[in-house]
Amino acid sequence: MSDRILITGGAGFIGSNLTERLVKKGHSVTIFDNLSRFGTELNLRQLSHSFKDGFSFLKGDIRDSKHLEEAVTGKEVIFHLAAQVAVTTSVADPKTDFEINAEGTMNLLEAVRKVSPGAIVIYTSTNKVYGGMEAVHVVDRGDNYDYARGKKGISESEPLDFHSPYGCSKGAADQYVRDYSRIYGLKTVVFRMSCIYGPRQFGNEDQGWVAHFILSSIFNQPLTIYGDGKQVRDILYIDDLLDAFERSIENIGKTKGKIYNMGGGKGRSVSLLQLISKIEKRLRKKVSYLFDDWRSGDQKVYISNTEAFEREVGWQPKVSVDEGIDRLFSYVEENKTLFARKFS
Repeated sequence: MSDRILITGGAGFIGSNLTERLVKKGHSVTIFDNLSRFGTELNLRQLSHSFKDGFSFLKGDIRDSKHLEEAVTGKEVIFHLAAQVAVTTSVADPKTDFEINAEGTMNLLEAVRKVSPGAIVIYTSTNKVYGGMEAVHVVDRGDNYDYARGKKGISESEPLDFHSPYGCSKGAADQYVRDYSRIYGLKTVVFRMSCIYGPRQFGNEDQGWVAHFILSSIFNQPLTIYGDGKQVRDILYIDDLLDAFERSIENIGKTKGKIYNMGGGKGRSVSLLQLISKIEKRLRKKVSYLFDDWRSGDQKVYISNTEAFEREVGWQPKVSVDEGIDRLFSYVEENKTLFARKFS
């Protein structure tokens, strides 16, 4: 790794966990964040309390190309995590979604190309670039859907089919990130992520659904399930994602210019109804929820096939679904005052 590290969106869920890990390892980190998302100021305050030294904070917006260029200057590793993250928000305001996700990423790439062309750039994309995947055959297993004919998951060869302004903006960005490696020689790596969960995540209906389900259940808030609840996602605990980031950088000679699907895979997949059952078992009470209409483009099943990344860098996820859920429960229960503000 490097001592000159920039994390855009560094006060968010993934960014704050990444900052903690890097600072604990002795790296010097700069967080670049506009603090617009709920929970970012709380995460930043918590980081500042725990680590008085080791990281610096720049309040800025990736739509401000000049300020971003200043932040990028001299950096050797850049994690580009800043984004508009909700499908529903993109539908309500597609222009802003484009400006943040597509144009903001272009601003970053141009800044790197101009002032730090040797830097490694890790970009977090999304499985939403594959759209609804209506052509992928699925079967009903009772409380969950599954791929038919033993399909392990979705590989990087799955056709792109952007569905929603969010899918378009993130998809455009991840293609630019890849192409800036091919055309300009930048050391970029794209992760198309499934559901990541863990501490410091203030989840909601549109993003961070595992944390949203757990938080709502602990604070006795009713859940809304869009669809029938049988839809399945593979979930990956934050520590395993950060391991993947590190492995991609350690093996940049192999990973440069590549795109990888990133998630828990078949062994760490769970339906909404199955997660609720696990929560009820942990809380020893019933969870209150109701059903609403399916949302456009919602995939009945999405499971990442991570074999390409595993083969190239030797990465394997370590945290099981049950262990990850237990860790997140413990974190929320230890920080109830922090999360209570979400429901006040």
